[in-house]
Amino acid sequence: MVQSRQQHSKSGPSAGRIVMWVILSLLALLIIGAGSVFLYVWNGLKPTAAGEPVRIEIAKGASAIKVSDTLEEHGIIKNSFLFKYYLKAKNEGAHFQAGVYDLSPGMDNDAIIAKLNSGDTVAEEMIRFTIPEGYTLLQIADKLAEEKLIDKGKFMALADSAPGWEDAEAVKSIPVDDKLHHRLEGYLFPETYELTKGSTEEDILKRMMAELDTKLASLPDDWKDVLAERKLNLHQLITIASLVEREVVADEERPIVAGVIYNRLEEGMPLQIDATVQYLLDKPKERLFEKDLQIESPYNTYKINSLPPGPIASPSLASIKAALYPEKNDYFYYVTKKDGTQTHLFAKTYKEHLKNIETSNETAAKQGE
Repeated sequence: MVQSRQQHSKSGPSAGRIVMWVILSLLALLIIGAGSVFLYVWNGLKPTAAGEPVRIEIAKGASAIKVSDTLEEHGIIKNSFLFKYYLKAKNEGAHFQAGVYDLSPGMDNDAIIAKLNSGDTVAEEMIRFTIPEGYTLLQIADKLAEEKLIDKGKFMALADSAPGWEDAEAVKSIPVDDKLHHRLEGYLFPETYELTKGSTEEDILKRMMAELDTKLASLPDDWKDVLAERKLNLHQLITIASLVEREVVADEERPIVAGVIYNRLEEGMPLQIDATVQYLLDKPKERLFEKDLQIESPYNTYKINSLPPGPIASPSLASIKAALYPEKNDYFYYVTKKDGTQTHLFAKTYKEHLKNIETSNETAAKQGE
């Protein structure tokens, strides 16, 4: 019995030491494992090496998972797997804004998150152009082509075709008429525009048509009723406005000239507006000759007793208002004063008109002395 106890006492401490070593070993492995995981997570969430900004696009509706993958692909973060869980732990990722961002390698995670949440996107490159009042469709095309914003042939082909242009309202009034020189003539509002770089010919046309809709919406609420009272449609109104635009420089004379146009139409007189002849020539002349006035064309208002088939230019809002609300007067004639003011002398009779022509010529002669 004594011998047995001694043997037992000798084996007891040895077994305990084994158990202790096992426990310590397991603890060491756990510590090493935990440390490895910590180092993996810590290193994976560390900022990448600093570098030049990278342009990244975040698509509309992109999930936090997709965004994380995109950031890793472009070298902005090290580990998308860990970044996803970082977002989840911080309850982030649901409010990222779509757009194009400049993000730099080396940004910390919170800075990246803040930028995506705020929508601090790269400002889109823009194109800017100005269409003067009274420009024809051909002049508009020439200007945009010269500025290398369009292909002129494609632009004109689209403007002369008859697509639906579903988003534009005013163009719905354009009649189906083979006599129209250019279908969208007069419906591209003269204005200064900004569009995103890379806008197509169709984008530009749509934007300019939409601007006309906007300007028409700014007219007094009763304008359509006034139009109906005059027994005119919108296409005829834009046509008259374009005539006023090409004939008048001084704003105060626009309603007066509009009144002359209405007076002549009511009397069945030819409008005899030189600008309509210039329009059908495409390339305006310094001076029209008698042979030009004899050209057979539905746009030659020396040969027809009505409005031309459509507008001859893009009218300003002032000319549209003048066509809608003309001055009621008894004038049937007007002639340029030729005194440098670009204003006119108005007459009720042809005899008075001849006198005004004589006065205008005398003024020009005196200025030439």
